[in-house]
Amino acid sequence: MKTTAFNKIHKSLGAKMVEFAGYEMPIEYSGIKDEHMTVREGVGVFDVSHMGEIWVKGPKALDLVAMINSNDPRHLAPGQAQYSCMPNGKGGIVDDLLVYCYSSEKYLLVVNASNIEKDWNWIVQQNEEIGAELENASDSMSQLAIQGPRAIAVLQKLTDVNLSEIKFYTFTVDRFAGVDNVIISATGYTGAGGFELYFNNDTAEHVWYAIFDAGKELGIKPIGLAARDTLRLEMGYCLYGNDIDDTTSPIEAGLGWITKFNNGREFIDRELLTMQKNEGVTRRLRGFKLRGRGIPRHGYELVNAEDSVIGHVTSGTMSPVLNEGIGMGYVAKEYSAFGTEIFVKIRNKNIPAEIVKLPFI
Repeated sequence: MKTTAFNKIHKSLGAKMVEFAGYEMPIEYSGIKDEHMTVREGVGVFDVSHMGEIWVKGPKALDLVAMINSNDPRHLAPGQAQYSCMPNGKGGIVDDLLVYCYSSEKYLLVVNASNIEKDWNWIVQQNEEIGAELENASDSMSQLAIQGPRAIAVLQKLTDVNLSEIKFYTFTVDRFAGVDNVIISATGYTGAGGFELYFNNDTAEHVWYAIFDAGKELGIKPIGLAARDTLRLEMGYCLYGNDIDDTTSPIEAGLGWITKFNNGREFIDRELLTMQKNEGVTRRLRGFKLRGRGIPRHGYELVNAEDSVIGHVTSGTMSPVLNEGIGMGYVAKEYSAFGTEIFVKIRNKNIPAEIVKLPFI
């Protein structure tokens, strides 16, 4: 297994470690609910150094980034970022990712850990006729996500940058905790606010300890991947491999808002996705709340009142904030209207549930 630069720290703190996407990662420290509420109400730190970073540079950089993404990077100004996905040429999704714009000739693509090699090979293949400069920096960069309403109070102690001026989905590159060239990004996958920081591996432990020293009086805690999953699910954010994959289209997944057809831009699967947008799809990714007791899990069947299968759960949990069973899943379009009653088959019992708008909180 690969390890991140924080591996020894996680173990010294007593984290429960598991294999995730080829890395040994902390799944939890003090318990999922405690960590979850720490982020919702205070501030927590995630090691997300397993994520992949791919640089796209040179005169052809924008041509490549615009071709492989569903979202339109041509509207990004330097210092802006956007959420996007890469269509796979067959109507599915190679991966979802963040696109950071440094200039029209320099972009950073941040991809999922489980897809680094797959994404790199895909991007290299699409670049054959375009000719942008590519660099896979995944093994040399570390990343921490400092999330929660108190994140800015902690991090402001460590930089002269006015963090309150960094708006959502914008970033700057500056000095942080005495380290130069740190990417300070107002992004995150928790819905609780905060920042994501990128820096070289050799400065990783220094940055970690500086953040925890700064956050001691504010109750800062390390947070594992289990709470990261419950936090993103309360917000209705997709997880690659569960809610989206090579067999799901962004239109089916409710990601039409990151699928831009404006100004005649050519991108992979444009015609197919245009058809889906105009003509509709046979299934939709929807959120649901259980009306009865139980916890929906990935793979559970979704059924109608006649016990006919109408879909499957892609993600599910017991919401720590709502104390209710919540989940997402693809359902046949005739059951996708908000307020529709469906049932989740849990241990051969049909537990009633309701289709609801996302986010859950």
